[in-house]
Amino acid sequence: MCKKWVSELEQFLGSEWAITPAGGTTGEAFLAQNDHQKLFLKRNSSPFLAVLSAEGIVPKLVWTKRLENGDVITAQKWLEGRVLTKDEMKEDQVAKLLSKIHHSSEILHLFMRMGKQPLDPSKLLVRLINQYRGNQHVDQALIAHALEFLHKHLDQVRTQEMVVCHSDINHENWLLGEDDHLYLIDWDQAVIADPALDLCMLLYQYVPREKWSDWLKVYGVQLDDNLYLRIQWYMIASALSYYIWYLEKGNMEYSNKWKERLMQHKMVIYS
Repeated sequence: MCKKWVSELEQFLGSEWAITPAGGTTGEAFLAQNDHQKLFLKRNSSPFLAVLSAEGIVPKLVWTKRLENGDVITAQKWLEGRVLTKDEMKEDQVAKLLSKIHHSSEILHLFMRMGKQPLDPSKLLVRLINQYRGNQHVDQALIAHALEFLHKHLDQVRTQEMVVCHSDINHENWLLGEDDHLYLIDWDQAVIADPALDLCMLLYQYVPREKWSDWLKVYGVQLDDNLYLRIQWYMIASALSYYIWYLEKGNMEYSNKWKERLMQHKMVIYS
């Protein structure tokens, strides 16, 4: 598929462009360059890329083209820079950019106009139960504890605060340009949800527990009991989903990583 796409892109752009894969797991991202310009190309990228570009959240969108087969190609300015380190994820600039994203009415309104429905925690719980029932190789007792906690606190995590969440807050998706401008890329998994969905992954993975309150103050909120519960709820839900998903894929390294995260929560909740 990759070679086919390189060939099609070369025909589309012209012989003066050199096309090479840009990495990633989908095989649908490419670097296009000629003597004067470098572009990041992606097939069927997020339809609200233009708004993200205008907000300065992703690298500048140069053009969008629809191919004869219906696929859409987006071209962005190639970013010269680097990904953030894990340690840099607890810095103020990350908190400020995530806050800007979560409080952007333009991004939210466009996402809603696309017909996206908010992620309901009760529907998420049903999805997790179905995911669990489809796999007989999980740690049954551990899953039972996790599902018990999620069900017990379901009503407490319902909130009217719904924002566009990136939902893949990995340090490798945060790019720092040579001009020191910070970007958050790879929006293919974005959803309308409780901001705790993003906050839980960032805080648990990158920020020491004793620093949560300070980090969240920079983000713009106070860490009260309700927010802490919502962060914990979505962390358990996410860890449960990743644990089962990676187990199904046969990736024991990552499956065990998320299993350990669930066990850590179990010790806190049921001790």
